[in-house]
Amino acid sequence: MMLNTLSGRFLILTTIFVFIAEVLIFVPSVARFREDYLNDRLERAQIASLALLADAPIDAALERELLENAEVFNVVLVRDDVRQLVLSSPIPAPIAATYDLRDVTPLELIRGALANLARPGDRVIRVIGTPVREAGRMIEVTMATAPLRAAMVDYGLRVLILSAVISVITALLLFLAVRRFLVVPIQGVVDAMRSYASAPEDARRIIEPSAGLRELRNAELALQSMQMQLTAALRQKERLAQLGAAVAKISHDLRNVLTTAQLFGDRIETSTDPAVARILPKLLGSLRRAISICEGTLAFGRAEEPPPALAWIALADLVQDVIDGERLAAGDHDISFAEDVPPGMTLRADGEQLHRVLSNLVRNARQAIVATGRPGEIAIAGTETDEDWIVTVTDTGPGLPPKAREHLFQPFQGAGRKGGTGLGLSIASELVRGHGGTLTLARTDARGTAFRILLPKTIMRLDAA
Repeated sequence: MMLNTLSGRFLILTTIFVFIAEVLIFVPSVARFREDYLNDRLERAQIASLALLADAPIDAALERELLENAEVFNVVLVRDDVRQLVLSSPIPAPIAATYDLRDVTPLELIRGALANLARPGDRVIRVIGTPVREAGRMIEVTMATAPLRAAMVDYGLRVLILSAVISVITALLLFLAVRRFLVVPIQGVVDAMRSYASAPEDARRIIEPSAGLRELRNAELALQSMQMQLTAALRQKERLAQLGAAVAKISHDLRNVLTTAQLFGDRIETSTDPAVARILPKLLGSLRRAISICEGTLAFGRAEEPPPALAWIALADLVQDVIDGERLAAGDHDISFAEDVPPGMTLRADGEQLHRVLSNLVRNARQAIVATGRPGEIAIAGTETDEDWIVTVTDTGPGLPPKAREHLFQPFQGAGRKGGTGLGLSIASELVRGHGGTLTLARTDARGTAFRILLPKTIMRLDAA
């Protein structure tokens, strides 16, 4: 349907508007035509009266012929303050209206023209004007309105036909111009969107801005930016999916290796060597956690962590276990570890998941301090209030760079050091959220960084409806 297209509606609206403009021109034009018609009858009447002005006698037949040629019934001239009936003939009807053209306004001309057109009958009117070439002070004639109205109707029809032709031609030209400079470029943008939608991963389908119109070019630039961002996001999503599949395969093989290592650990558990007896429990605990992580990865091929298995745990033992592991990993680097946890402090949490959270935070702090080449300290403190358990991890490292702060807990974007993946903080934040708590950055500056873990003591439940 033509009405459902932009160019079709523009064509119809343009035709209507141009026709309205022509109609607005038509009314004053018809009024001007009527004024010219009446002035022409006054001039004819003045010429017809010249015979009597020359004091030459004329017979009745010549007087009647002069009046018929002038298309009037009688002629009155005012010369030298004398009113004189120059030519006369019987008037078929009383005078219906008088029109004075000597000092008439445009509005009066339009009103008189509309009155003549609105009354189809033949009436007698009086017309007053000024003689040409100063032949007197005033000339007055009486005439019939039927010839005047017929001439006005004929002129009006010709004007309307011409207006209609001009409207159609103008609308057609505007239609072609709009279609060429607006509709066709818009259709090109629509085609580009459809092409991109069919294969959004294909960068060759991203639109290349080419419009000359500023507004349309801005739309193309915005579309190009959106398409580039979407294509990059889809590529990243595909890489993440491939990475997930690879992690699942690696976790499968790694689980087998760790299980074998655990079996060997069980074998040497009976060793009487004091050093082995001291280190072996921590080694077996690390192996169990690693196997648990691999099994959790294989359990379901998605990024979400399983819900925590809540139990009462001693925070001091958990913190000591994390610090012992990181102290071994620090090796010869000058890093000191401190803990400030009340001995009897227990909290309700998933021990394995909370161990992973603290390990990620302490590991990131250790790696940041090692990267500086200077001595440093890492401290874990625990406190509690009536509503929450609070664990803080602080370090004396260099602080987080601005880019890492912007995407701190987003995977692959919140890495705080060169070579980091940005997964550690993302995993830690997700595990804490699984407990109903929050992991926040308390501060980071040249003095170091502090993270705050808040675990609520109350368990929120939805009341039954």
